[in-house]
Amino acid sequence: MKRVVVTGLGAMTPIGNNMEDYWKGLKEGKCGIAPITVFDTTDYAVHIAAEIKDYKPEECFDRKELRNYDRFTQFAILSSREAIKDANINMEELDRDRVGVIIGSGIGGLETVEEATQTILEKSPSKVPAMVVPRMILNMAAGDVSIELGANGVSMAIVTACASSTHSIGEAYRYIKYGEQDVVVCGGTESNITPVGIAGFSNIKALGVKTDPLRASIPFDKERSGFVMGEGAGILILEELEHAQKRGAKIYAEMVGYGATSDSYHITAPNPDGIGAARAMKMTMEQAGAKPEEITYINAHGTSTPINDRVETKAIKLALGEASEDVLVSSTKSMTGHLLGAAGAVEAIACVKAIENDFVPPTIGYKEADPECDLNYVPNKGINTEVKYAMSNSLGFGGHNGSILFKKYIK
Repeated sequence: MKRVVVTGLGAMTPIGNNMEDYWKGLKEGKCGIAPITVFDTTDYAVHIAAEIKDYKPEECFDRKELRNYDRFTQFAILSSREAIKDANINMEELDRDRVGVIIGSGIGGLETVEEATQTILEKSPSKVPAMVVPRMILNMAAGDVSIELGANGVSMAIVTACASSTHSIGEAYRYIKYGEQDVVVCGGTESNITPVGIAGFSNIKALGVKTDPLRASIPFDKERSGFVMGEGAGILILEELEHAQKRGAKIYAEMVGYGATSDSYHITAPNPDGIGAARAMKMTMEQAGAKPEEITYINAHGTSTPINDRVETKAIKLALGEASEDVLVSSTKSMTGHLLGAAGAVEAIACVKAIENDFVPPTIGYKEADPECDLNYVPNKGINTEVKYAMSNSLGFGGHNGSILFKKYIK
């Protein structure tokens, strides 16, 4: 079995359009939630979301590229470029057949689908742009990143709703662990702050309807009422340890565990006992040979929905036992909103940075304690403490559970 390390990071989030600003935002407890600007929400029940700020695609891509790339693909490409640069990777020096790309998304190019549908209704099917299909299909983020890099290894997009990017990182880990790839560019991307995206999630009562950004996404708070839609991308460069050492790469952390399970319970709701999520966490710890009491930090799925936060609290208690009384748990969705298929990736990055900096980011907006959510959620202010192991959880519609585990790198 090979050892797997993290050598590069890239992110576009509602609290920062690059890694430096994203991490700064997490440390400062910055809220990225604000009124929706990308379309008129007058007739909608929901009026706020966590959009990418100050993004000008025409400054990042030429006109042909913009015709080819949906917004979710743009985010993936930009974050991948940042991660590759951060990892100091020169593709000319690598065996391209052993460089892979696994980038997940929950929905993909919804904006493109909506625009094409509108064109058909208002004009004619013949007016639908030729590149609609390549723009909308969610494998194209991985495909376009592979094309840009010239990476000839595994190339795939994993779709497990809100667990998509956690599973993408986990599968990338496996490809390297079992010796099939040297480097994998992995993570997730999403951009679904659109009329259908907001209306759809709103009408199944998943989104909160509060208008105060500071009280809208409040994971584990007694007054939580639903999640806030977010958008963006997170990309990690996972690399086989010896391969990274030979090229003198900076190593952020080591990835040591991955667990994936299914609740097989309900289309949108988690198993109320938390059994599936708990098994995923246990699998990651067993794979890593880590004891529950060694886990310093858990970046929770923590969506701010009444059911999820209660069930995840139960799951953490089942997985860690008595050690759950001491573990630090926070939900960075309180700052970024819920990035759906990209959530697990930006939260995995938060875990890696927590290990690197010995700092646990907070759960902001927390005011009212819930008796059913009684762990240490790092309310409102981050904590400086040694972080030896950090775990990230993701739970997706359809009962998909994923947990990944990182530890401080020791030679």
